Amino acid sequence: MAEYKLTLEKRELTGKKLKDLRDKGMIPSVIYGIKEPMLAASEYVATEKVLGKAGYHSPIDLDIAGKKQLAIVKNVQVDPVSRKILNVEFKAISARAAVTATTPVMIVEFGASEAAKTYHLAYNQTVTELEVKAKPADLPKELTIDASKLEAIEDKLTIADIKLPEGVEFADKELDQEQIVASLYDPAAEAEKRAAEETAAEAEAAAEGEAGAGAEETAEETKPEEAADAEKAE
Repeated sequence: MAEYKLTLEKRELTGKKLKDLRDKGMIPSVIYGIKEPMLAASEYVATEKVLGKAGYHSPIDLDIAGKKQLAIVKNVQVDPVSRKILNVEFKAISARAAVTATTPVMIVEFGASEAAKTYHLAYNQTVTELEVKAKPADLPKELTIDASKLEAIEDKLTIADIKLPEGVEFADKELDQEQIVASLYDPAAEAEKRAAEETAAEAEAAAEGEAGAGAEETAEETKPEEAADAEKAE
């Protein structure tokens, strides 16, 4: 049995009629991976709670009108303005077969590193999730990288630093082990650099303003002379 459970009911409403369903506090969903995709719906608050914990990486026990089905979340459609969930796509899976799931990558123990304690460095994480393959019971909630050994600013964390749990492998077997997951930087140095750039930009803008004002004054001074030359020509 999965750690997370969600009760759904079959639905027949589709298209524009789904607004009525949502107005009643329900979220429409579709379950794929079975003989025929099944249309379903579930209570909003309960669904939001389960999705927030299971994410795209943990199996969920679905109870659809009394029928049990193990599944994982494949896609969640969210309103871009209200951020409310509009629709959910589940993929039915078997407890005995390996499945692919998107799993968060978490950096841990950075605060214990010399990079943080002594040199007050910070890190920039460029890989935040990876696809792994495992049986549903073995799917990890997250992949962790121990950053406690980081010291100098040139130190980096790579895919090779991720310790996969037993029974778990990367979905991409050709994944570059040297791909950088996180690199270090000096926040103080970055702040000084930004301040210097802003000062330089302000000085340049001021210089351009003075140059423009000087050009206008020169133009105004030459106008009487030009008028005199015009009178002489006449």
